[in-house]
Parts: sequence; structure tokens; C-alpha cells
Amino acid sequence: MAAAAAAAGEGAGCEHYRRACRLQAPCCGKLYTCRLCHDEAENHQLDRFKVTHVQCAKCEIVQKVQKSCESCQTEFGEYYCDTCHLFDVDKQQYHCLLCGICRIGPEDNFFHCGKCNLCLATHLRGKHKCVENVSRQNCPVCMEDIHTSRIGALVLDCGHLLHRTCHEMLFNKGAYRCPLCMRSATDMTKYWEELDSEIAQTPMPTDYLNMAVKIMCNDCQLHSTAPFHVLGLKCSGCGSYNTAQDGGLIALQTQQ
Repeated sequence: MAAAAAAAGEGAGCEHYRRACRLQAPCCGKLYTCRLCHDEAENHQLDRFKVTHVQCAKCEIVQKVQKSCESCQTEFGEYYCDTCHLFDVDKQQYHCLLCGICRIGPEDNFFHCGKCNLCLATHLRGKHKCVENVSRQNCPVCMEDIHTSRIGALVLDCGHLLHRTCHEMLFNKGAYRCPLCMRSATDMTKYWEELDSEIAQTPMPTDYLNMAVKIMCNDCQLHSTAPFHVLGLKCSGCGSYNTAQDGGLIALQTQQ
């Protein structure tokens, strides 16, 4: 472990991983520090599971993939997975057999959801909406892979996944809905109450006072009729303003 730590301290590795070896790509035979460096430079992807040889970064001997150099005994990484051929400093990683890849732990803080088919934080056990094989879909924001991504994923209340960085970007731009199903991705109760107050203080012009529209609520899926207002159309079921207008204005009958 001391040799691996020393190598990492000397700057061994790349921007993605700290390690003291290079992978020999089984596809093209070239040497790269990691699969991500390979994929950025080549027009094809490196299959990490098919790697059979590595090159020691210290003595440059090419050898069968293993944790330590057979020539100079340099430890290639504090953590090594013989399945993923992952070398890195110790981040409490663990290999999930059901995910098929390594995850950053500690392992006791995660469980594998069979239906979602990915590892989730233990506090989500029994408290998340399952979507079958959800991590096998690309992030709906950046369209990049989620299952094998080094960027953490966020599970929305609707059960869909997106990268945490993508969620932060959307939220900072004022987006509050899931890009896939359009359900509110966070608790909007306080904002709906503020909108109630603003609408109450902003009466519509006389020509629109008795107008309504048909709406569909993105949060509870209820189809209903709501009073027309330019600031928002409120669902009569759950009180959400996350609604979509369905058709034109409807004139309400007034009592004589």
C-alpha cells in the first residue's frame, strides 16, 4: 500500500484515477492509463472486462493484469478489482455482482434494488419508486450513460434518474420538473402557496373573469377544469400549478 500511495503522490495516474500502471487496450493494443483516457482519444471504446495486460508505470514492464508489478513489486493501486480491472486509491470501493461493476462505498451504506437494477443508498430502501432497469437509460439531460458513470446519480420522487450535476444545472436555471415525466422533482408546496397569494392579489381583466380552461395535472394526472389566470392554472385535486392547458378558453355560465 505504501508503494501505491507513494506513486499516487508522485502524480501517477490521470485525471480520472490514481494508479501506477497503464492498461493495454484489447481492441487496439495501445497503452492508456484508464478506459476513459482511451475512449477520449480513440473512435472506439475500451472494454474493461477484456483487459489482460498492463504496463507498470515505474519499470514499464508489460505483464498480465494483477495488483502489483511482477518485476519491481510496485503496487498499482490500493484498490484493485480483478473483474473490472479497476486500479485506484482506496475510496472504500466495492464490486457489486448484480450491477456488474465497482461502486464507491462503503458497501454497508448501499443496497442493490432488484427492479431498478442498481445500487441505492440504504435510506432509500422501501422509500423510492421503482422503475425497471432505470439506470440502463441515459441521463435525459446530457444523454450520457448513467449506469457506469463516475458522476453520482439522483433518484427523483417519480423514480427516474439523472446525474446530480445535471439536476443542479436544471434547478439553478429554474427548472423544477423531471425531464421525462414532467412531475415536480422537489417539494413545491411553499411556492404553490406563494402563487395562490399572488393570483388572489392579481385579478384578471373583466373580459376574462368568468373564463376557465381544461387542464391536466403533471403531478397527480387529474383532468379537470380550472379558472383561467395568466400566472397559473391550479389543479383542483392536489393543488399543484404544474399543469398543462388542454384546449381553449371556456366561458362559465353566470347566475342571473
